Amino acid sequence: MDQLSQFNSGISILEMSYIIASILFILGLKMLSHPLTARRGNTLAAIGMGLAVIATILFHHKDGKPIGNVGFILFAIGIGSIIGWVIAKRVKMTAMPQLVSFFNGMGGAAAALISMMEFQHVSPELIAKSGMANGHVLAILLGLMIGTISWAGSMIAFGKLDGRIGDLRIKAMKYVNLTILAILIGFIVYIMTRHVQSSSELTYLIYIMFVIAAIYGVLFVMPIGGADMPVVISLLNSFTGVAAAMGGFLYNNQIMLTGGILVGSAGTILTILMCRAMNRSLLNVIIGVFGGGGKTNVEATGSVKEISISDAAVLLSYSKKVVIVPGYGLAVAQAQHICHELDKLLEEKGVEVKYAIHPVAGRMPGHMNVLLAEADVPYEQLIESEEINPDLPNTDVLVVIGANDVVNPAAEDDPSSPIYGMPIIKARDAKNIIVMKRGMGKGYAAIENMLFYNDKTRMLFGDAKSTLQNLVNEVKSL
Repeated sequence: MDQLSQFNSGISILEMSYIIASILFILGLKMLSHPLTARRGNTLAAIGMGLAVIATILFHHKDGKPIGNVGFILFAIGIGSIIGWVIAKRVKMTAMPQLVSFFNGMGGAAAALISMMEFQHVSPELIAKSGMANGHVLAILLGLMIGTISWAGSMIAFGKLDGRIGDLRIKAMKYVNLTILAILIGFIVYIMTRHVQSSSELTYLIYIMFVIAAIYGVLFVMPIGGADMPVVISLLNSFTGVAAAMGGFLYNNQIMLTGGILVGSAGTILTILMCRAMNRSLLNVIIGVFGGGGKTNVEATGSVKEISISDAAVLLSYSKKVVIVPGYGLAVAQAQHICHELDKLLEEKGVEVKYAIHPVAGRMPGHMNVLLAEADVPYEQLIESEEINPDLPNTDVLVVIGANDVVNPAAEDDPSSPIYGMPIIKARDAKNIIVMKRGMGKGYAAIENMLFYNDKTRMLFGDAKSTLQNLVNEVKSL
C-alpha cells in the first residue's frame, strides 16, 4: 500500500513538474519575441527544460518501474552540455546562422534515432490487436521521416552558409523531390498495411526509408540559395519540432509533446511570415524549387559615383534624418559596435537616426536584430521595413552597410529577376544614398543591383569596420 501511495505521489509530482515546465516554455517563447526580454525568456525556457529532465529521471515510471541507466543518461547530458557550451561560447556572430542550423540538425537526428530504435520494440500485443496500422507506428514513421529530413537538410544548410557547399540547380529538381516525397509516403502506407507477427520483420525497410529521407533532405536544400536561406532555416526548425512531438506521442510524454508542438508551430508561423516577406510560396519551399541566384534581363546602365569619408561625414552630420540599413556585410566585418557609436555621435548633433530592418536581412530570421542588440542599440531605433518605407522620401541620407538584395530595385522593376516580388526596403526613395561595400560584387542572390547606379547613390568602398571607424573619427573632428 505504501509503495502504491508513493507511486501515485510520484506520478502527480511528475505531472505537476510538466505543467510548470510547459508554462515556462510558453513564457520563454513569448519573451523571445522582444529583444529586451529575449535573454530572460531563453533562461526561463532552459529552466523549464532542466525541470522536465530532472522530473522525468526521478519520477517517470513504466509498468511500475523507474527509469534505468540513469548514470549513462547523466553522463550523456553532461558531455552534451559541455560540448554545446564550448561551441556556443566560441562561435562568432557571423557564424550564428551556421550554429542554428547545426544544433537544429542534431535535434532532427535525435528524433530520427529514437524512431529507428523504437520501431524494433513495437509491442507484439499491439500488433496482434490492431496490426501495424496504429497511431504508435505512424508516430514512429513520421518521426523518422521528418527528423531525418531535418537533420540532412540542416547539415546542407550549415555547409552552404559556411561557404563549403555550392548550389545545385536542375530544372527537373521539383519533380525529383516530389517523386521522392511520394516514395516516402508510399513506404509509410506499405509498412502500416503489412501483416506481420513482429515489427522486427520490417526493420530493413526502416533503414531504407532513412536513406531515402536523407537523400530528400539533401536535395531539398541543395537548390536553395540567396536571400531564401532564412526561410529554409525556419522551416527546418519547425520540422525538428514536429519530429520531437512524435517522440512525445511514442512515450506518452506530455512535455516532449508540448515542447515539440511549440517549436513546430512557432517555426511554421515564422516560415509563413518569412515567405510573405519574400513573396515566396510555402509549397515551393517544401519541394525545394526556389532559390536565389539566376539571370536578369536588366543590364547595368549609368556610372558609379564615389564619395569620400570627409564628404560623407559632412553630409551625415548636417542631416536631420538618417536611416541605416544593416546587412550581412555588417555582421561579417563585426562592425555593429562602431556603427552604434556613429549613430550616437550623429544624435548628439541633433540628427534623428533609425535602423531599417528587413525580415530576411542576413542569413537567418532576426539576424540583424540579434546583431544590433549585441551592440546595445535601443530597440526603439529598429524599424521594420514596411513601417519605415513610407518615411524614406523624407529621409536626408540612407546608409546601406553590407546589405544588397533587400534594397535591390529589381524586386520591383524586373519580372525576370529571381527576387521579383520580394518586398524590399525602398532605399531609392531617400534624398541621398550612401552604400558601403568592399567592391562592386553582387549580393547573395547573384544579380546586379541597379541602386548602385542611381543618380542619388554614392559608393563608399572599403571594409565596413575600418570605413565606419574613419567615418566616426571624421564626424568627431567636425
